[in-house]
Amino acid sequence: MGVQEAIAEISTFLGQRLSRSKSDLNLHGRSESHFPCSPPNAVAYPETTEEVARIVKACAKAECAVIGWGTGTSLEGQAQAFQGGISVDFSRMNRILAVHPEDMDVTVQPGVTRESLNEDLRATGLFFPVDPGANASIGGMTSTRASGTTAVRYGTMRDNVLGLEVVTASGEVIRTGTRARKSSSGYDLTGLFVGSEGTLGLITEVTLRLHGQPEAISSAVCGFETVGDAVQAVIETIQMGIPMARIELMDPASVAAVNAYAGMDLPERPHLLLEFHGSDAGVGEQAETFGLIAAEHRGTGFDWATRPEDRTALWTMRHNAYHAILASRPGMRALVTDICVPISRLAEAIETTRADLEATGIPGPILGHVGDGNFHAILLFDDTDTEAVGKAMAVSERMVECALALGGTATGEHGIGIGKLGYMEREHGAAWGVMGTLKRALDPKGIMNPGKLVPPDS
Repeated sequence: MGVQEAIAEISTFLGQRLSRSKSDLNLHGRSESHFPCSPPNAVAYPETTEEVARIVKACAKAECAVIGWGTGTSLEGQAQAFQGGISVDFSRMNRILAVHPEDMDVTVQPGVTRESLNEDLRATGLFFPVDPGANASIGGMTSTRASGTTAVRYGTMRDNVLGLEVVTASGEVIRTGTRARKSSSGYDLTGLFVGSEGTLGLITEVTLRLHGQPEAISSAVCGFETVGDAVQAVIETIQMGIPMARIELMDPASVAAVNAYAGMDLPERPHLLLEFHGSDAGVGEQAETFGLIAAEHRGTGFDWATRPEDRTALWTMRHNAYHAILASRPGMRALVTDICVPISRLAEAIETTRADLEATGIPGPILGHVGDGNFHAILLFDDTDTEAVGKAMAVSERMVECALALGGTATGEHGIGIGKLGYMEREHGAAWGVMGTLKRALDPKGIMNPGKLVPPDS
């Protein structure tokens, strides 16, 4: 048995919704990062949980790999078929199944994207806050435990997923969690599947916690003399309990890139981008308090945006920073790093990384979700230059070593996939082996997204 047998069986019930076209295979073999194209053998487009279960049963019988696909925006190779197999594309499972405004929750299929969900929720006065930048699918965001710019106030996917429907590696359909806001009933299987990157099962429904749309929103941008000044302002803001909705760092190289890309004219110095949510009075008070803190740390050039179009422009600039950085060095590839440290060690981690970049000569603009100690360096290199590739990989390695030495983690939000597999034992020790034991228990044939996240022998 093998992948061809699985394809033959799946085609009997999916028909034309099992694609083997070269363009489709290549599309599902790519990522937004530096990994080479690794196409699957076929792409399945299920429309129901029952079809997903039949796909997995066919693959289990044939011992064929199964890889979930949302929108393909993951950054550590999570959705690529490095060992071949069947890519299960959830784009046709994109319905909002139930909205409960009175309970502030919603149940959706995994192919719903965060932007389409919030568009649908607009009339309810509620919204889903997790914002990784890309218009990612809810299933993919759940599988990678995504977060982003709003995590400092609203939390990550871990904090906003109440329950799941999952097709396990045997093709069994299970439900985890409930719509209740708390439970002490049994193992937290919802938490186990959130962030499991498709290695334990395929998510077919997600029940999410919603939040009330704020009465007032105000955004701002503020420049600082040094990254250390900016980070100290962030630390003091958080210690004073000011409820920031977003607080993002851009270093001078990032600012230069977005200036050129988006026609901005920010001074080329470190900047914080901020957003406050609440009542009119509360937002005004928060902004005023932050202004005083920033001034104590040499913050200048406040530019406040209260009109929706101005706020949108500000955050579009931030979310497009990755593309702006790529555009600043045409033809180069990017290794997008992601580490997270205790916030008190953030300035140290960033300065260590900046010194390393200067010493090695690798361009690496830095962006950060500084409110929760998470930052990224976009390492740019010519992938035909073996020495440059080696230098970029070495910088990324030292960033992780620095994070772990400071009590942090190899990844705050991008996940492990295959790109950071080599760091797992260093971070988790024997606990990584426990993850492998769980994988073998739930997926004894090793068909669910093999080669990712857990020890290679799992």
